[in-house]
Amino acid sequence: MTSRHFLTLQDVSEDELRGLLLEASRMKSDRSRAQNVLKGKTVALIFQKPSMRTRVACEVAVQQLAGSVIYLGKEDIQLGQREPIKDVARVISRYVDGVVVRMFAHREVEEFARYATVPVINGLSDSAHPCQAVADLLTIQEQMGRLRGVRLAYIGDGNNVLHSLMNGCAMLGVNLAVATPTRYRPDRGIWEQARQSARKHGGSLRWEEDPREAARGAQVVYTDVWISMGQERERAARRQAFGRYQLNPTLLKRASVDCRIMHCLPAHRGEEITEEVMESSGSVIFDQAENRLHVHKAILVFLMTKRKKHTR
Repeated sequence: MTSRHFLTLQDVSEDELRGLLLEASRMKSDRSRAQNVLKGKTVALIFQKPSMRTRVACEVAVQQLAGSVIYLGKEDIQLGQREPIKDVARVISRYVDGVVVRMFAHREVEEFARYATVPVINGLSDSAHPCQAVADLLTIQEQMGRLRGVRLAYIGDGNNVLHSLMNGCAMLGVNLAVATPTRYRPDRGIWEQARQSARKHGGSLRWEEDPREAARGAQVVYTDVWISMGQERERAARRQAFGRYQLNPTLLKRASVDCRIMHCLPAHRGEEITEEVMESSGSVIFDQAENRLHVHKAILVFLMTKRKKHTR
């Protein structure tokens, strides 16, 4: 009773990641590609955390592949409260053909996948956001014409988005410079793993406390919110710590003249990014958001058409 899951980028090989990017690009240029591949199949979206982009991208992706979607929010299931995660995973697996989960704790995503007998896609957890990272890589590839050797600066919080971005960049030879306050550096284990992977694949990964040093010469500059969902009580402390990490015209003078600006959204204009930068000619933020749709389609096809058959 085996199924292939997509919980982090470490669940795919370099060749498979490149294949996902190629398939997503093809689906973007040809909306009829793989048109009926999920016909007769149902995908459940189990979201402990609300989302606009992830939910809409997933639902539209399944529908464009001729499948059906069931959305189950926090109050519908109450994972781990009304009944154990492992029971929900085993029951849901008997009703649907695939599951996208969006949870606070990554360990709960792993537990769900451990007991599920259908493919599970991580739509976000506290330590990983792999679908977002694939969309980010697709966007950079579209803009730069390549990934290997591109100079990318990530400036802000060492969060789940950065963790997955680090893994993806390392696998594909991107030179990634990260600037975060010391207190908000990314997870040490994930960092070391990504650093070793970058060395193996011809890229680089470095950390700077000074955002000006990370932005120096960057072809792409990326940021994310300073205060994620569930961190509202830390608002004052985080605003103080991240004050000099804002993407603004002064900081971007350190980057390449024609650098691209990325943000995974939602954006807090005037906080981690200024209105001027958000709306600048170098901003590819909404292309990046669109690519979530095409990437979700590619991942669904990859998992749900190649998994081993099993009996229930």
